[in-house]
Amino acid sequence: MPLLEAGELRPDAWSLVEDEAPLPDGPAIVSLARLRAEAATLAGRNAPLGVALPPEAQPEEIAPFLDRLALVAVRLPKSKDGRAFTQIRALREHHGFTGEVRATGHVLPDQYAMLLRCGVSTIEVAEGTDPATWARSRDAIRIAYQAAQTPDRPLSLLRRKLELA
Repeated sequence: MPLLEAGELRPDAWSLVEDEAPLPDGPAIVSLARLRAEAATLAGRNAPLGVALPPEAQPEEIAPFLDRLALVAVRLPKSKDGRAFTQIRALREHHGFTGEVRATGHVLPDQYAMLLRCGVSTIEVAEGTDPATWARSRDAIRIAYQAAQTPDRPLSLLRRKLELA
């Protein structure tokens, strides 16, 4: 599947590797179970390593490995499941993760702006996805009340009133 990054589509160089499968020479995403079981072996790996963080897992569970990870993939199992948003914010704000955070699963264009504000780097999208659809969703609402991982800052209510006047 292609990835959406900064509003543009790009190919995915990463391979999602099953627990029993051998690791490829290139970038590989492993399960949390495999990361735990093979932590010592994976630490000596020369190629980039990522982990697929399941929705029920807490970011604290991968905190000891974050310095070795280049990517954390969070999964949205359905559109009404907000656990991935919490995982992303915790990775960025509480654990200082600076690598790629990827949203996978049932991700809707309507969620794009919030995912970016939480700290997502890339989104796994279906083949044939039109980036313009995602850009329209991202730009539909420009006002936010909460702090963000993006460079923009939410405006206070007073500043908002002054800017609209």
